Amino acid sequence: MKQKIIIIGNGMVGHNFVEKLVDSEQFHQFEVTVFGEEPRAAYDRVYLSSYFSGKTAEDLSLVAPGFYEENGVDLRLKDKVVAIDRRAKTVTSESGETLPYDKLVLATGSYPFVPPIKGNDREGCLVYRTIEDLDAIQAAAESGRVGVVVGGGLLGLEAAKALKDLGLETHVVEFAPRLMPVQLDDGGAALLKRKIEHLGVSVHVSKATTEIVAGEQHLNKMVFSDGESLETDIVLFSAGIRPRDELGRLADLELGPRGGIQINDYCMTSDPDIYAIGECALHEGMVYGLVAPGYAMAQAVVNQLNAQPGEFSGADMSTKLKLMGVDVGSIGDPHGNDESALSYVYENGPEEIYKKIVVSSDGQKLLGAVLVGDAEDYGNLLQLMLNDIDLPEHPDSLILPNRDGAAENLFGPDALPETAQLCSCYDVSKGDVVQAVDGGCCTMADLKATTQAGTGCGGCVQLVTNVLNSELAKRGVEVNTDICEHFSHTRQELFHLCQVGEIKTFQDLIHKHGRGHGCEICKQAAGSIFASLWNSYALEPDKIPLQDTNDNYLGNMQKDGTYSVIPRVPGGEITPQKLMVLGQVATQYKLYTKINGGQRIVLFGAQMNDLPAIWKTLIEAGFESGQAYAKALRTVKSCVGSTWCRYGLDDSVTMAIDMENRYKGLRSPHKIKMGVSGCTRECAEAQAKDIGLISTEEGWNLYVCGNGGMKPRHADLFATRLTQEEVFRYVDRLLMFYIRTADRLQRTATWMENLEGGLTYLQKVVIDDSLGIGVELESQMAALRDSYQCDWQRAIEDPAFTKRFRSFVNVEDKAPQYFVQERGQIRPATEQETLDGIAVEIRDIA
Repeated sequence: MKQKIIIIGNGMVGHNFVEKLVDSEQFHQFEVTVFGEEPRAAYDRVYLSSYFSGKTAEDLSLVAPGFYEENGVDLRLKDKVVAIDRRAKTVTSESGETLPYDKLVLATGSYPFVPPIKGNDREGCLVYRTIEDLDAIQAAAESGRVGVVVGGGLLGLEAAKALKDLGLETHVVEFAPRLMPVQLDDGGAALLKRKIEHLGVSVHVSKATTEIVAGEQHLNKMVFSDGESLETDIVLFSAGIRPRDELGRLADLELGPRGGIQINDYCMTSDPDIYAIGECALHEGMVYGLVAPGYAMAQAVVNQLNAQPGEFSGADMSTKLKLMGVDVGSIGDPHGNDESALSYVYENGPEEIYKKIVVSSDGQKLLGAVLVGDAEDYGNLLQLMLNDIDLPEHPDSLILPNRDGAAENLFGPDALPETAQLCSCYDVSKGDVVQAVDGGCCTMADLKATTQAGTGCGGCVQLVTNVLNSELAKRGVEVNTDICEHFSHTRQELFHLCQVGEIKTFQDLIHKHGRGHGCEICKQAAGSIFASLWNSYALEPDKIPLQDTNDNYLGNMQKDGTYSVIPRVPGGEITPQKLMVLGQVATQYKLYTKINGGQRIVLFGAQMNDLPAIWKTLIEAGFESGQAYAKALRTVKSCVGSTWCRYGLDDSVTMAIDMENRYKGLRSPHKIKMGVSGCTRECAEAQAKDIGLISTEEGWNLYVCGNGGMKPRHADLFATRLTQEEVFRYVDRLLMFYIRTADRLQRTATWMENLEGGLTYLQKVVIDDSLGIGVELESQMAALRDSYQCDWQRAIEDPAFTKRFRSFVNVEDKAPQYFVQERGQIRPATEQETLDGIAVEIRDIA
């Protein structure tokens, strides 16, 4: 008989428990049932605000497709457990079903606290907890103009970002005299308040709301105890959480005096067959509101179910996050509650940086820290505190600009003990990494697969990588950064060799600096470098072997062997005449048409023989190649801006067109996308692009190094209140610096994260010209701009190029293509449709 395990709750912690249980040695002995009251399986609540930046519920999901089915776990969604019978050892759900259990795990989480304010149930009064809550907020925002968040803690500031992303005038109301009162001291909170207000969010501290009534100009009015009031359409409560302990109360389990299901170090409740984990659990008087402690509790219970040692002895509440683009870190005791503790403070007003460390009275141990505006030192400081490492003679050197490099030795991988926790999400220690290396892990990918380190929030990746490389070096394994076996150089080194030596062919490059005949990796990297440096053309005879199929045919090959044709439409602006030409081309060549996510009209199904003729027609109509096939600038997405929109603050269309014309043809290590929004409503999704601009009343705000794709990343605020001239100067420098220093096929997001110093370093290079290469970068960009030529234009002008676009060498016939007609257009036929006779050849389509 299998042991029956029931888990109540399918949030982040509940799902993590199931994952750990499935991976455990004794899983085959368990029959597992999971109850979740929400309509969908576990999703990432940490990144809820990204829902308003374009993420979907599917994007936020934590559950791999088929996970529960493949592992035989019975997942019951939209079915809330309403009763526990401890004597009979059964649970009863809202649907009326009663199931027996041997062991019960409560992972019911928490609910948002709504202060007992008169009028808190009025229309427009909402909470911020689930995806359904987000849908309600989004619906309310469609008819509202102002939103207020009640609560200035972590969740409150995330909620404020959500309202800001929806284009609302946003306010934060906090009862305490400062933001994030638990994590920050007065100095750090004051700077955070200033930075958030600079981003257009009004912050009201020391405000107690007495009631919410009908407003005169807006739906609601918040009345404060000091007699002031604030009108708003939406009141979003995010004033903390309370444990969901009602099932424990009904089952007569021991609760804390202020709520929470009491657990011991084994996460057992007062009933030894019932465990509680996550935010519903109270351990040593503490309810933990972060996921990492919940994951640690989950592991402790899984160990016990597998008859292995497993305890939860508390968790560190240090945290590092980005709030509305502002880096914030809080470690240990940031307030210096120990009366004998000493504090060091570094405040840089011009750069808006605040750092504070709290040390023991003898100056030997770190007790806490606060970081606002620059949290780069967070990982190092956290390891100093967690591992009780002795501090240097001058502890202030830990937060001051580096004097002589003396403090750097403290932070090397060898300084950390084996017990040092590197990844808090999955409780991976340095010892675990060492053991994984001994077991054969040689890359970060191996390490992630073996230990899961770096697969949670991602904040530990750099530290884990450093430990990995250090351990490999100790074992005599060279950490190889060569681009491939034919070159003992990185992509950046090859770029500089080509630039300095004015190398323009692969033959010269491999003769002077390589060996052998080259491979797909180094050839394509070289082709990209030549294009970035010299605007070399993909179809030149010596360049063709360096490109992939898409570059060689100036279009993206589709699954059926046909090609897509995507003309450039700068800023998404197109005349009716040009629209008609696209329609005529699509009709003549029987192409499938679609508007893609980058505001471009795509023509699918073009046969190779027809490409030159199609390009000729489009060029005559004033189009250019959109270079959708290249690692280059793809699109500059824009809204209609001030020319049409009543909210627009500047002409985003003209700016987008200028940006696209300025950087079209620029070849880079990876594709580049841009966006220009005319106001903070962000219709062009500029903050999800490599380069994003948002218009404000004081100028353009520049965002950099965001991207969608397999690992989406929100762009960072780079500079504010810029003129058009400043925008072009900074973007010129940043893109050329990226092209010079990035690895092959590295997006700008990953590139910046891997730069030592990250965003701050990049700002110094680009804005402050700290390397003294600003003029050189601008000059190189200007040279590329001046030498731009349309790929399609060059192809149709040279008969030698057009000869390549033939399906057969000896005849003019085209390769047969089979399609199915659907919704008034064609699509590629499947193999089965062709065999069944459903598909027809393109020439037979009317």
